[in-house]
Amino acid sequence: MAVPFFVRLHERAREANSLLCVGLDPHPELLPENSAQAAYSFCCQIIEATADLACSFKPNSAFFEALGPDGMEALGKVIQAIPEGIPVVLDAKRGDIASTARAYATAVFDVLKAGAVTVSPYLGWDSLEPMLEDGQHGILMLCKTSNPSADEIQAQRVEGGEPLYVQLARRAAIWNLPDQVGLVVGATDPQAMAAVRAAAPDLWILAPGVGAQGGDLEMAIKAGLRSDGYGLLIPVSRGIAKAHNQRNEALRLRDEINEVRSRWVGEPVSGLSTYLADVADGLLEVGCVKFGSFTMKSGIVSPIYIDLRLLASHPTLLAKAAGAYSPVIKGLKFDCLAAIPYAAMPIGTAISLQIGKPMIYHRREVKEYGTQAPIEGAFKQGELALVIDDLITTGGSKLEAIQRLRAAGLKVKDIAVLIDRRMPGPDPLEEAGYQLHSVFTLEDLLQHWESTGKISKERCEEVRKFLLQGE
Repeated sequence: MAVPFFVRLHERAREANSLLCVGLDPHPELLPENSAQAAYSFCCQIIEATADLACSFKPNSAFFEALGPDGMEALGKVIQAIPEGIPVVLDAKRGDIASTARAYATAVFDVLKAGAVTVSPYLGWDSLEPMLEDGQHGILMLCKTSNPSADEIQAQRVEGGEPLYVQLARRAAIWNLPDQVGLVVGATDPQAMAAVRAAAPDLWILAPGVGAQGGDLEMAIKAGLRSDGYGLLIPVSRGIAKAHNQRNEALRLRDEINEVRSRWVGEPVSGLSTYLADVADGLLEVGCVKFGSFTMKSGIVSPIYIDLRLLASHPTLLAKAAGAYSPVIKGLKFDCLAAIPYAAMPIGTAISLQIGKPMIYHRREVKEYGTQAPIEGAFKQGELALVIDDLITTGGSKLEAIQRLRAAGLKVKDIAVLIDRRMPGPDPLEEAGYQLHSVFTLEDLLQHWESTGKISKERCEEVRKFLLQGE
């Protein structure tokens, strides 16, 4: 059975924790020479640098068409170079009727292998229907574009006094075959974006205009984001293409989008953002947190058991958990990540891959052969390490790890953990001059699972009572 384009796009957005659409626009002035081969190499470089950060890629057909037959061949090769599983939107703005529309569909989807295409809806439904016949491809209809003279036609008042673009958004919501129709709305007009979102609350919106055209990212996200935290694609092409380090610029944009997104996404009753709620539920589903009766090392029987080492066996959840650290550590100064063996090592690796910072770790037992290095990984004396661990109970293991790092010539100011399960009382980390940053407290998780019915109130109260008594 065909999977509709926007279902696949939504899944990619969840997996990559990204709403960033990377544009592939080989402007002649950005190429060493105006040739198809140069355009292909240019785009492949961007794809390689940003693939793990992109929700989708958007090649612009015009720049390839301008290079003649070789350019169109290069366009097909560029689309094929995009890793499987990352949706491709061809920016081609097609629009015609009957057999001509069907021929365009064949060219875009069967020959070039794009997943969706931008289209002009001016000719009406029968110009769009041929693009959607197989059930798996998508269209993004021009609705309220970002160019200066867009209002000359698109803002004209029609029946009922609404602007034409609002009527078009309502029509798109009606035309929408299940998850195959989206809209293009410029980020340069947040008021129009909000009106379109109100008229079509469920559709995905491609929002060009952030960056070179002056669109305000926060205002666009506030106006266009769906209540579930999705439904909005932010395309950036020149900003990434011209960057000295294209990966770092894409990472910065992805993180900035997510930071703004976290402030405007609808929050569930537990108080956690949609993203954090997804991570919390994942921890419960895969058994990283268990409720029952567990005999601890001390001999005490506990009603809860936390084993975050299981994250290593669930790569999608591991990536999401690593992403949850991003807003916690954003703004902290550090040169490298220092993961505490063993549970934090896969988490630290995943964070390292996402933010592009190196990771090191200390050895619990120093080898008596080889380099006999107490710290594994590349670092320099005097560098600042951010300690990464899975959870904290007392802080003892953190102080031990910091002592080893300092003995190797590293500096430490901050520690970041996924779960803080400490009880009120003296804080040895703070007393030693270190700052702890946590994604969740255990109480955050209990409140979420209780309020959403995942864990009974009685079971949560049992855990709270046990923790107050002390383990």
